[in-house]
Amino acid sequence: MAKSRQHVANQEASLSPTSGRSREWEGPSRWSEYLNLQVTSPMTSRSHRNLNSDGQAQSSSGSHKGLNMQYVVQLTQVAEGLMAKMYRLNQILDYPDSLSHLYSETFWKAGVFPNCPRICVLLSKKFPEHHSKLQLERIDKVALDALHESAEVHLQSLEPWVQLLLDLMAFREQALRLILDLSSTVITLLPHQNSLILHAFMDLFCSFVRVNLFSEKMPRKMMLQMYNLLHAMSRNDRDCDFYHRLVQFIDSYDPPLKGLHEDLNFVSPRIGEVLEAVGPIIFLSTDTRKLRNEGFLSPFHPRYPDILTNSAHPMRAQDLANVTSYREWVLLGYLVCPDELLRVTSIDIALVVLKENLVLPLFRDEYVLLHEDYQLYVLPRILETKKMAKSGRTKQKEADLEYSVAKQVEKMIRIWTGKETYPFTKTNVTILQYEVHEQAILSCDSIHRERRILLKQEIGRMVLFFTDQPSLLAPNIQMVFSALALAQCEVLWYFQHVGIASSKSKTARIIPVDIDPSDPTIGFLLDGMDRLCCLVRKYIAAIRGYALSYLSSCAGRIRFLLGTPGMVALDLDANLKGLFQKIIQHLESIPKPQGENISAITCNLSELRKDWLSILMIVTSARSSINIRHLEKATVSTGKEGLLSEGNSAYSWSRCVDELESQLSKHGSLRKLYFYHQHLAAVFRNTMFGPEGRPQHCCAWLGVASSFPECASSIVPEEITKIGRDAVLYVESLIESIMGGLEGLINILDSEGGFGTLEMQLLPEQAAVFMNYASRVSIPSSKLQRGSAGFLLPGHESYPENNNSIKMLEAAMQRLTNLCSVLNDMEPICVLNHVFVLREYMRECILGNFRRRLLTALKTDNDLQRPSVLESLLHRHISIVHLAEQHISMDLTQGIREVLLSEAFSGPVSSLHLFEKPEDLNTGSAAEAVCNWYIENIVKDISGAGILFAPVHKCFKSTRPVGGYFAESVTDLRELQSFVRIFGGYGVDRLDRMMKEHTAALLNCIDTSLRSNREVLEAVAASMHSGDRTEREAYLRQIVDMDTIIGFCIQAGQALAFDQLLAEAAGAVLEEGVPLIYSLLAGVVKHLPDEIPEKKEIRRMRVVANCVNLVSDHDSEWVRLILEEVGGANDGSWSLLPYLFAAFMTSNIWSSTAFNVDTGGFNNNIHGLARCISAVIAGSEFVRLEREHQQKSSLSNGHVAETFDSEIQSRLSAEANIKSAMQIFVKFSSGIILDSWSEANRSHLVPKLIFLDQLSEISPYLPRSSLEPHVPYPILRSLYSQYYANSPSAQLALLSMSPRHSPAVSLAHASPGFRQPRGDSTPQSVATDSGYFRGSSSYSQEHSYMPDSGNIRSSDSRHRNVRRSGPLDYSSSRSKVKNVEGSTSGSTGPSPLPRFAVSRSGPISYK
Repeated sequence: MAKSRQHVANQEASLSPTSGRSREWEGPSRWSEYLNLQVTSPMTSRSHRNLNSDGQAQSSSGSHKGLNMQYVVQLTQVAEGLMAKMYRLNQILDYPDSLSHLYSETFWKAGVFPNCPRICVLLSKKFPEHHSKLQLERIDKVALDALHESAEVHLQSLEPWVQLLLDLMAFREQALRLILDLSSTVITLLPHQNSLILHAFMDLFCSFVRVNLFSEKMPRKMMLQMYNLLHAMSRNDRDCDFYHRLVQFIDSYDPPLKGLHEDLNFVSPRIGEVLEAVGPIIFLSTDTRKLRNEGFLSPFHPRYPDILTNSAHPMRAQDLANVTSYREWVLLGYLVCPDELLRVTSIDIALVVLKENLVLPLFRDEYVLLHEDYQLYVLPRILETKKMAKSGRTKQKEADLEYSVAKQVEKMIRIWTGKETYPFTKTNVTILQYEVHEQAILSCDSIHRERRILLKQEIGRMVLFFTDQPSLLAPNIQMVFSALALAQCEVLWYFQHVGIASSKSKTARIIPVDIDPSDPTIGFLLDGMDRLCCLVRKYIAAIRGYALSYLSSCAGRIRFLLGTPGMVALDLDANLKGLFQKIIQHLESIPKPQGENISAITCNLSELRKDWLSILMIVTSARSSINIRHLEKATVSTGKEGLLSEGNSAYSWSRCVDELESQLSKHGSLRKLYFYHQHLAAVFRNTMFGPEGRPQHCCAWLGVASSFPECASSIVPEEITKIGRDAVLYVESLIESIMGGLEGLINILDSEGGFGTLEMQLLPEQAAVFMNYASRVSIPSSKLQRGSAGFLLPGHESYPENNNSIKMLEAAMQRLTNLCSVLNDMEPICVLNHVFVLREYMRECILGNFRRRLLTALKTDNDLQRPSVLESLLHRHISIVHLAEQHISMDLTQGIREVLLSEAFSGPVSSLHLFEKPEDLNTGSAAEAVCNWYIENIVKDISGAGILFAPVHKCFKSTRPVGGYFAESVTDLRELQSFVRIFGGYGVDRLDRMMKEHTAALLNCIDTSLRSNREVLEAVAASMHSGDRTEREAYLRQIVDMDTIIGFCIQAGQALAFDQLLAEAAGAVLEEGVPLIYSLLAGVVKHLPDEIPEKKEIRRMRVVANCVNLVSDHDSEWVRLILEEVGGANDGSWSLLPYLFAAFMTSNIWSSTAFNVDTGGFNNNIHGLARCISAVIAGSEFVRLEREHQQKSSLSNGHVAETFDSEIQSRLSAEANIKSAMQIFVKFSSGIILDSWSEANRSHLVPKLIFLDQLSEISPYLPRSSLEPHVPYPILRSLYSQYYANSPSAQLALLSMSPRHSPAVSLAHASPGFRQPRGDSTPQSVATDSGYFRGSSSYSQEHSYMPDSGNIRSSDSRHRNVRRSGPLDYSSSRSKVKNVEGSTSGSTGPSPLPRFAVSRSGPISYK
């Protein structure tokens, strides 16, 4: 604490006028805190960087006649640091309003001031009265006592900011002294003669004004008064050493403009000269018509279009790059030097600038209201001058002129009110300030909008021209800088005036600025600036080469000018002559770019610029014997450019060699937009996807953020982190908006109003209605736009009145392709250590949107979307992605495959290569949802929708909708094929695995029932074989939970039927997609050896073939695989399966069972029981024998031949055992059926007999010959005849025109020996052909059993003879019947009626 106050005291001592240090070097040592740090504030003036390095020429030249320009640049940098500190203090204090003494809660909690509002506000209001005279104990005694206790703590928190007040006071003294010194010693400050020193001088002048104006926004009075109060409390009522000087300083600058008027009174004439000199450039910049017509911003010569290089206005084009500074000089200059408005030309200059500006920027986003300050501080001075001139008009002629000018200035300031006759009173001035502001609001926006449109057009032409003619970029580089500077000014003006209010006074009328947030010109300007900067950077080598060539030629011209008689007669001193010789040496030593790689040339011309600046410092000083006028007179008589003009041109072009990037940053950087980044993001969202928005502009909006971190001042360390974080958030916000727009464009095209309109098709019913209507009506079809049903016809959009949708589609497609192309070509955006690659964001956006659309389209409002509809929606979306992919250098198709894969398979990648998947393998959310829906609603039917399997239609049906559809709409082969195409093999595997789990649980229930009823079943088997009916019936009644087990078996049959449909769909998709692999797999399966146990590779091949329906018996193989996985059928009780299944014939379920001709099944799905019986008996037998063989193999001694023979025998014995078990089932079940029949109870007889017939058709191990001895075929045929005769579909079948179903060929269908080849080329499994009772056809299937050959398969195991009708027809000649075990037929027709018309009754004959 003591050390800090000692530091403050030392600082105060350095401010003393009696300090022994020289004034010249007092500054740099005083400001070491500010100068040791690099200030990167955006308010840094344009000449700081080059003058900071080149401005040390005075000390290097060693001449006492030169100007100390280094100190000028340093004080300008100090001003930036002071304003950065004040800005940070205002942020901490939540931007207090010191004028109205309004402070927020954050102000008191910031920790800068003690939380004693009453005392602090009173001290501020009573300033400059001393705290001892205010009787503070009466205001807040409690707070005052608390201050006494914590005075040291509060002193420490206030000390850094009181030090800032001391720095402000010291800066005021030193800067004012330097400004006055420059004003009195510099001979000329005209832009075309001494522009370098002029810019340095005016930058210091403007910084001095801004610092003092900005200081008013700090609570200076409260800060000083509280510090002195706390100091007195801790130091025995003694004031701090610098208290009275600071009181005087703050009071003299309260308000700041009062002090500025007094301090800058002596420099006012020089400021007026400068402002008059820059007036023509300001007039030119505001004349949009002249800028356009005269070609100031065009590479073409305005009067000679054939001349591409525009040399008409080289100096003016260069001066336009500085017009932003000139406007700032005018606004600040006339504000602090109002007497200069009395000059004749000053009125027009001030009028032009005032009518197009509303605010006066101070630092970053801090500003003061321009017109308010002019009304309050400039107008009174003008009125006072007018009054004095009026009273002295009769005494001198000059007073008359002064009065006339003053009157014109008064009129200029008041002209915007429309009330020029107001007398000057305090009330009227208050009215004037708001009227002026309101009028300026109405005029300035239109002025700047017109200017933005001009720049949009000119920069657009400039970009196109230089892209086509890059060789002309270098000669016109100054014009490019001017265009960038003008565009930079307009963009900053736009955002500086968003949200401006007229006043903070309580009585003020709040007048918002009417700035259009959806102005598209901002995007065009940002894009034009970005493209111009990219062109300059692209051809930087050419620009450097042109500049080097110019400098090389400049050396000869300067040498010639130095040898002219006029220069010889001047008799330059040795120092100045030596500097000129150094300039020539620098220019002559420049490397020649001919024949060399210009980009490899390294050339540092800072010494050249430093020496030239040293010359300017000498010749522009009034203390020098040789000044700038002498040099001009000595060299301008040659008829060429003067020496100073050549030197200034060389200085300017030298910066294009080694400082081109800094110049580009100065004119084209938009880092100040960081302080308006919230408005920036809002305008971007309003314009980017608006009617005039352009997708290519997003590059420029994002690229702005790269320069945001340059705004941070290193004198306030925490700013670097904050600004960097804000810049990253800004980029992320814009990227989110861009990707949202991209997503929106894709979704617009993917909507029903987008590409969906192009897919509109008439339903067959609609087409029929329209055709009938069109055939009856004689109106030409061209005039008929709507059908009678009111639906739109295809092609209706071609009519002019209906083509808006097509235009919308074309516009959306154009924007989508443009945006994708732009984002693909965009360079990475770098913000600090963050790199944003838009191409990657775009890929993630498109694929993420595809994933979301997939999951959204998966479900409808009611339930699951039909797979075929889902597939069409995905195809439509993928076509849009392919459209975008043509403009992106990335493989989006691969990404779509990855999305589909991730939605079907979500396990580790290594599991993709494993045949046997892990048990805990997860599945993608989409496939999981679809598979769960199918299992729960179709296989399990948890909703109770009455799901029935229809063998005729090869799908499931329901009595009421399941979700939004009936079951047949989501389970036919076409829908399942769509499912396979969407989710691929992994989706099929998942659904298959879920059905296996469900079926395994059902098989476990069968195993449990077998175990629990084993003794009863053994007794039933004994009674059946003994023929004791009474004992059999008694034991059958003891079987536990028979109906429950039947239900489980029916569910298992449901799962078997659904899995076979799924396998058939997968096979069809495989054959369609990769027919070679499908045919190879089909060929391999035919030659797989029949071994028990099978080798691992053979077993794997058979499983794969079974998944695509290439195995002869799908059901038994599937059950076999399940039993192998769960270790089922490992008990002797499984040998009792035929007896358990035969016992099912006594169940009460048969009383409610009825056969349905239309579906080819039963009303309660009992036909699923037949599929379960066939598959479980066969599968369990294969598993049992395989286990027995494994046990034998473990005991064998390696006899290979014996093992091979045993393998063959075991396969034969397995099939023999299966057939035997099936025959046992048929024998005893038919016995139970027939024994239970009576005249009084015969309702259950018919479904049971048809059930047995269907079982013989389903099972390859139960031929018709096995069923005939127990159920004679004439009985079955008569039953079928009754069903089909009474079926309503029989009448429709008679209308069939298919030759396959005509009576002419029915005899061929009737013959069991006739084999009709399949007309289709798609291989189908045995289970597919024989597993169902189709419509009006029933199938039978069998093998030729030839024990002598050891082959149990027929010559064609897959395309076996299939009976496809109910009752079999045979010819009367039984001698023609072959030695087969069952009837055969090649018919695949849905209706048996034509065949029944010619069928002949009679018993079936077998050998």
